Amino acid sequence: MKPRVLVIDDEAAIRESLRMILEYEGYGFMGAASGQEGLALLERERPDLVLLDIKMPGMDGMEVLRTLRELDDGPPVVMISGHGTTSTAVEAVKSGAVDFLDKPLGSERVIVTLQNALKQQGLRRENRALRLAMESKYEIVGRSPALRAVLEAVARAAPTGATVLLLGESGVGKELVARTIHRNSPRAGQRFVQVNCAAIPEELIESELFGHEKGSFTGATEKQIGKFEQADRGTIFLDEVADMSARTQAKVLRVLEEQEVERIGSARTIEVDVRVVAATNRNLEEMIQRGEFREDLYFRLSVIPIVVPPLRERREDIPLLVQHFAQRTGEEHNLKPKQFDSRAMDALQRHGWRGNIRELRNTVERVMIMTPGDLVRIGDLPQEVRGEAAVGAAAVEPGPPGAAASSAGPAASLAAGTLREFKDASERAFLVQKLRENHWNISKTAEVIDTPRSNLYKKLEQYGISQDADG
Repeated sequence: MKPRVLVIDDEAAIRESLRMILEYEGYGFMGAASGQEGLALLERERPDLVLLDIKMPGMDGMEVLRTLRELDDGPPVVMISGHGTTSTAVEAVKSGAVDFLDKPLGSERVIVTLQNALKQQGLRRENRALRLAMESKYEIVGRSPALRAVLEAVARAAPTGATVLLLGESGVGKELVARTIHRNSPRAGQRFVQVNCAAIPEELIESELFGHEKGSFTGATEKQIGKFEQADRGTIFLDEVADMSARTQAKVLRVLEEQEVERIGSARTIEVDVRVVAATNRNLEEMIQRGEFREDLYFRLSVIPIVVPPLRERREDIPLLVQHFAQRTGEEHNLKPKQFDSRAMDALQRHGWRGNIRELRNTVERVMIMTPGDLVRIGDLPQEVRGEAAVGAAAVEPGPPGAAASSAGPAASLAAGTLREFKDASERAFLVQKLRENHWNISKTAEVIDTPRSNLYKKLEQYGISQDADG
């Protein structure tokens, strides 16, 4: 179906001429002889595009344009200008019109202008839909007092340019908070660049952050723009910032102090305007005492510290989170909506959620896919969430850190119902023990147990291991 076009012009001959041009090309036509009539018709019929004359008696085209711009999703407007009114038409374009046509109106010019205007409108709507979908993906869900305190801190910090340090266990949603800060800042229209400092090998992280010149080291076959340059005028999110080497920490400190970077292999400095949001699940003050983290960098990063609470401290948010993740899973996997009965929801609220929101999201996704009916019952939940095994029962209330860690110890392993559960519980207990022995230093622990650091991080996420819960 061709788009419908509303023509607002006080000259009947112009309206008739445009009607013939549009209908010949298959467009729907509506005509109005005044601004007031056009606005009334627009409210009733919701046309896809408006052709609007600038010079009209009574309510002129500029006044109509201003009224249309106040609509949330108003149609694109193409102005029609008579001889000697081109400057006014240019002013109209600056005021929100997408283009303008000069009289007399040629049919080819009219159709090309309409096609371009409608194409731009389609792209704007598509971008708006994508932006809304992205915002939904990174939406912070909940109404608990603990979460409200975080959102209040975000609301105060976001409009400023201050560096923010997000603290909290693995899986609590620090990335969501970082994106919310960016989205509510003056930099919202610029890039949000995320860097997981733990996932990048130590020998490559400087190149990733600061870039390199071609030939600056073996394998540097092309010039690379670093993440700080990519985030210029926007926000860079340094996740797992505690895992940077001492050398990288010194270079990041220089960027924060000087607002400039130097690519590897180059003597030239490049100015950057970047807001930094950093995050960690480790105790940086203890790391400073052990000489593992620079105190001056800590002070630079923690201008505004925000602690993101674990899920066990905001259990009243779990029903809303379950509903949110269930809806998202249904949309992503084309599944029918499912409801959770009261016993299943009670079990979800009682569970300890060592992996926090990330673990809850994965659990809801699994249940939504694997439950055959439209109602999720307690028997559809994973065994550890139902609390039927010792490992699940121990997770109902987290208790002190030692108690939380003991739930993954030998007793829990022996109580596992399947070989897979036994292996998982044993591996978790082994990892927690080694992390404690090495003071929760990820790099050192990975070296001791002879596994890549990135693989150890995957295991921490898989088993919901964190220093706060298992330290």
